[in-house]
Amino acid sequence: MSERNNEALLTALKTALAQPGEHRLYRSGKQPGLFASKTGATADAAIQAVAGGMFEISRSETKGKTTVEWVRLTPKGVEFLHVHESPLAVLRELQASLRLTRAGVPVWLDGMRQQWQAFSEQMRGDLQKLLVRLDALAERVEEALRRADAIGPTLPASVAASVPWAMEALTYLDQRRASGAAEDCPLPELFAALRSSHAQLSVVDFQDGLRRLFEHKALRLLPVRSGNGALPEPEYVMCDGPDLLYYASR
Repeated sequence: MSERNNEALLTALKTALAQPGEHRLYRSGKQPGLFASKTGATADAAIQAVAGGMFEISRSETKGKTTVEWVRLTPKGVEFLHVHESPLAVLRELQASLRLTRAGVPVWLDGMRQQWQAFSEQMRGDLQKLLVRLDALAERVEEALRRADAIGPTLPASVAASVPWAMEALTYLDQRRASGAAEDCPLPELFAALRSSHAQLSVVDFQDGLRRLFEHKALRLLPVRSGNGALPEPEYVMCDGPDLLYYASR
């Protein structure tokens, strides 16, 4: 995917994550949409996003010869955004830049020596100091990456054994939050993310597992917010006394 296509895709994913629900796939006049046009680079990005499963078409409207498609963000889209926009991805990009700079310094030093022999000793001293600073910064970045890789959700062994998908659920919630999600995760979205690797998981087992994680304070279960209107998938609602729980959060 070209840099321009990738920019258009990341912008669309951020918009969809910040404003949950349905979105028009393409902008039309004053009507907002995730992608600016049905032609050119943005259109290519939209086609690749739908084909790659980052957005799913929820409905289509046909008016005359024009068809308007509405889409929803999928767990794959959240994961793609996390990989490309998370602090960990930025650190890895910085590490690669540091390595490239470190490799290029000796070549640059040789060229300078050929042109200004008389000035080479002073330049050597300056560049050696630069290399020391780059190496020190590279070590700090590597240490930060090691710490970031080590960070992850932890659970008692008994809970992890009784809820085999618990770590994946907590990891998805962490990735979603790190990617900039504006709201807590609806239970249907979390269930869909887990079903990709746990095809036999039922809604009942999913809800039982969430209660165990809630009891061990691994996550929070939050009620339906007033003013939300009719829920799109009410079968995922969990009852807790007078409360109707529909969202999960770390």
